[in-house]
Amino acid sequence: MLHFTHSNSETMKKLFQSLSALALAASTWSATAADQINKPGQKAPNFVIKMASDARTTLNDLREHRNVVMVMLRGWPGYQCPLCSRQVGSFISKSKEFTQRNAHLVLIYPGPGAKLDEHAKEFLKRIRGEWPNGFTFITDPDYKITNLYGLRWDARRETAYPATYVIDQKGVVQFAKVSRSHGGRTNPQEALEALDKLGK
Repeated sequence: MLHFTHSNSETMKKLFQSLSALALAASTWSATAADQINKPGQKAPNFVIKMASDARTTLNDLREHRNVVMVMLRGWPGYQCPLCSRQVGSFISKSKEFTQRNAHLVLIYPGPGAKLDEHAKEFLKRIRGEWPNGFTFITDPDYKITNLYGLRWDARRETAYPATYVIDQKGVVQFAKVSRSHGGRTNPQEALEALDKLGK
């Protein structure tokens, strides 16, 4: 998987040469079904993660080896969201605790396809320190994953409703929290507590 260090400009350059996410959805997937994913007990829709090296993995591949914490950010609503920077920073500060719980974090940055990688690069510059192992940052151009999970915030200067899911190794959503505003997001402690419940 991708490991990102801010001090490595070459790594950063390669990261954004081809970083994108492509959603995989069955033809029967409907808006009603997408709404249901916001409830624990539902199967998490799969999607493809395209890495900078052009290698691809999927959500299903990741969760076969680890539980997955998936965080949907607001991404690029026309500016860099300060609450997103703060949320990502708070999760990174607890990276060791997530590693101890055998969890992989997938952080998703949605927005219009044009220049989304450029905006994502600007966003990551705001995140200080070393990018942790087990944390993957992907873009979601034109809201493919956002729509797959029923999270599109279709309003002026909006992109996606901030959301966090804890997905177990069987692909079942065990924790889901969606904020219908800019605030009220999942903090690291909530996600860690949800992971702890998986072993009980």
